[in-house]
Amino acid sequence: MFTGIVSGIGRIVEVRALGTGASFGNALTIEAPAGWLATTAIGDSIALAGACMTVIAIDAAHHRFQVEVSAESLAATHGLDRAGEVNLEKALRAGDRLDGHLVSGHVDGVGTVTRFAPAGESTTLAVAAPQALARFLALKGSIAVDGVSLTVNRVVDAAATCEFGVNLIAHTVEQTTLRNLVVGRPVNLEVDLIARYVERMLGGASASARDLQSRSPTDLQFQP
Repeated sequence: MFTGIVSGIGRIVEVRALGTGASFGNALTIEAPAGWLATTAIGDSIALAGACMTVIAIDAAHHRFQVEVSAESLAATHGLDRAGEVNLEKALRAGDRLDGHLVSGHVDGVGTVTRFAPAGESTTLAVAAPQALARFLALKGSIAVDGVSLTVNRVVDAAATCEFGVNLIAHTVEQTTLRNLVVGRPVNLEVDLIARYVERMLGGASASARDLQSRSPTDLQFQP
């Protein structure tokens, strides 16, 4: 369990295929900020760009750790198949402050940035999400974008997608990989955990609920 409060920016420095063919995933080596791994042990959970992964090896001398990403996780996310920056967050501990919102680290779908522009002292971010996630997006509700906890301040439903908007303060832009966003870039999305359970209880046998639960992670990726 996480909170969506990014505590460091890491960099995937090595991607190694675990086998030949689409059924195999990748082993990743991630370089973390100096000192970030001080309290990390093998077996711990770390969110990479919002996706929960298990630490399988640590090279403290070089501030690096390794995870294995399954083929299913690769199909359901973006950015974990190549070198580059990733948001890092360690798992929430009992007794920690919940500064963001409850985040499971299970990506629900991949959206596409439709706007990323200055708005006074902050930045406006708009994302086209898969229509299957529209039921979980609400004004003033929570959403995790590449592992960052954000508050939804605009929702526009369309036939094939649901576009939502958020406002990013300067600190969030500077301290996360969201600073690298451009229009057209994919982003990992996780809907609010509580909203998911409320929809299930109230929607019951609704077509939307059945559709989201029955489709594979690959199906939930946004197709522009």
